[in-house]
Amino acid sequence: MKLGILGTGKIVHDFLMIAHELPDLTMSVLGTEATREETEALAAEHHFERTFYDYEEMLASDVDTIYVALPNVLHYAFTKRALLAGKDVILEKPAVTRASEMRELAALAKERKQILIEAVTTHYLPAYQVLKEKIAEVGRVRIVSANYSQYSSRYDRFKQGIVLPAFDPQKAGGALMDLNVYNINFVVGLFGKPQAVHYHANIERDIDTSGILTLDYGDFKAVCIGAKDCGAPVMTVIEGDAGNFVVNRPVNQMNAFTINGNDGSHAAFEGMQENAHRMKPEFLEFIRMIRERDYEKDEAMLAISVTVAEILEEARHQAGLVFPGDEER
Repeated sequence: MKLGILGTGKIVHDFLMIAHELPDLTMSVLGTEATREETEALAAEHHFERTFYDYEEMLASDVDTIYVALPNVLHYAFTKRALLAGKDVILEKPAVTRASEMRELAALAKERKQILIEAVTTHYLPAYQVLKEKIAEVGRVRIVSANYSQYSSRYDRFKQGIVLPAFDPQKAGGALMDLNVYNINFVVGLFGKPQAVHYHANIERDIDTSGILTLDYGDFKAVCIGAKDCGAPVMTVIEGDAGNFVVNRPVNQMNAFTINGNDGSHAAFEGMQENAHRMKPEFLEFIRMIRERDYEKDEAMLAISVTVAEILEEARHQAGLVFPGDEER
């Protein structure tokens, strides 16, 4: 894979922690004049093949896969340009800000025989895969509760009037898009599309600093909590009429869970990916999918991305959250 990385932010630094463990990977990076010094330092440290400051120049090069790790509001435009240039695309979460954009990108990728994948670590973690296989062991699911509440140091600055991207509506920030998106992916990956969505958010200066999302699946309900203005033990519980699953860490980092039966039984599944970075399983699978042109798996994962995009859009419109481009909706 000849990977072209867009951006130099935190998620890129996270990815570079495991990049050297990936097979047959060469990397280039796209920076801006404003980040030139940081880009050059990153390129030198990680032995990038090339450094670009013009996107069209990168797209015209032999880079075959684009990794879009830019602010949320830029995802759609940069991904579309990459697909039109004949590149496969790995797109950081949340993929887009509007469901119509996700449907358009998915259709474009299918039409042009390109692989387009949203990078949500949860779906590729071994522990999540095992949990999916064992879902029937708790019987008929009745309640799902997922809480990802993590007090953000950036919230202190937000209260002082300093608005960083994580709290900026112009950058499509907020608790829903930054944290609760993981809970939503966890639930949709297991149970598919809900019948109804309701979002109750705490709004400060036009952004949701925390909120409670409910997903109605008819015969069971799911509650997804995401907060950046307060903190609590991070926990996800799936309750069925025969027992429950408990995950005691963020679902995008889960490496263990327990099954507790109503009959008093208890089984712990531990140590899955204990010492590995959360991004390694997803990128190993992305490389496989792209190498083998696994369109069937890609289509299945894009269906999840479309459903999540629909939920996010409906939720934020219920909460009155307006992002750039919404006037065109």
